[in-house]
Amino acid sequence: MEKKKVVVGMSGGVDSSVAAWLLKEQGYDVIGVTMQIWQEEEETIQEENGGCCGLSAVEDARRVAASLKIPYYVMNFRKEFKENVIDYFVREYLNGRTPNPCIACNRYVKWESLLMRSLEIGADYIATGHYSRIVRLPNGRYSLKTSATGAKDQTYALYNLTQEQLKKTLMPVGEYTKEEIRKMAENIGLRVADKPDSQDICFVPDGDYASFIKERTGEKVEAGNFVMSDGTVVGRHKGIIHYTVGQRKGLGLSLGHPVFVLEIRPETNEVVVGSNEESMSKYVRADHVNFMSVADIENPMRVWAKIRYNHKGAWCTVEKTKEDEILCTFEEPQRAITPGQAVVLYDGEYVLGGGTIIGDER
Repeated sequence: MEKKKVVVGMSGGVDSSVAAWLLKEQGYDVIGVTMQIWQEEEETIQEENGGCCGLSAVEDARRVAASLKIPYYVMNFRKEFKENVIDYFVREYLNGRTPNPCIACNRYVKWESLLMRSLEIGADYIATGHYSRIVRLPNGRYSLKTSATGAKDQTYALYNLTQEQLKKTLMPVGEYTKEEIRKMAENIGLRVADKPDSQDICFVPDGDYASFIKERTGEKVEAGNFVMSDGTVVGRHKGIIHYTVGQRKGLGLSLGHPVFVLEIRPETNEVVVGSNEESMSKYVRADHVNFMSVADIENPMRVWAKIRYNHKGAWCTVEKTKEDEILCTFEEPQRAITPGQAVVLYDGEYVLGGGTIIGDER
């Protein structure tokens, strides 16, 4: 029987490297691919920051592919990355929202574009080194299942994948802990066994989003007023792109008590601040909904939900309010519900679906 062909997205890190090895061990015909997505880069910057798709990633992935004796290619996805990730990231910040570029990259670049190109070269599947599992449920639908270890679960950033994408994807790493993956890499002699995980957003390695946005747009970001909920002006801010809902540090306000960013208003160029209590809400409204383990929900459902990647999660009741809108009512108030971030819903170990947060109004 002919071997099934799988294209593994290789970032040069330990997880995707071991994913390629595991699939080869399982009898697949494995091809390694690194997605060249960054626009213009200095190798030293990428080296220092462990970027997931930079020049150093290419060298590391090429060496791993050679040691695993699998074919290896670099595919150029700069255009797709710019349009679907960078432009979206900049636009969202200018509109007063806080985007999650990794979610956009996963859906539209790592999956949509890579999958399409892989199928064109005769592959049956694509694979990644994400800590997540893909299962086909009794209802016939494909869903993500949380990884074998709660300490390292990446389902949150993958909630937006489609049924067709899930059907054509393998995620072998989701069955193991990070320690087990590093041990495997060590045992098979991979040089990346101890390579640190990439941190932060790959295209803003120094974490200075505001400077990045200014450089990309060339626009002058105007200063404006910090205001309380009742409209009282309490200070001046240096431009809305410097702030995100829930932020407490770096506001430069001396009000005698801690304040948090409650809302960003691009139309009036105001940043609303208030107490910790005011930053809490039980309600999350979201649109651009993608259901995964079910095709849709007709009745309210009690589910576990996460409102940001490092949120530990909480119980809520989710209901459809419009064709492409859901309302989550949490049992306990949650802090800093941030427009632009994702709310991801879990039915037990499975991803029910999720959407982009619009706000915290009922």
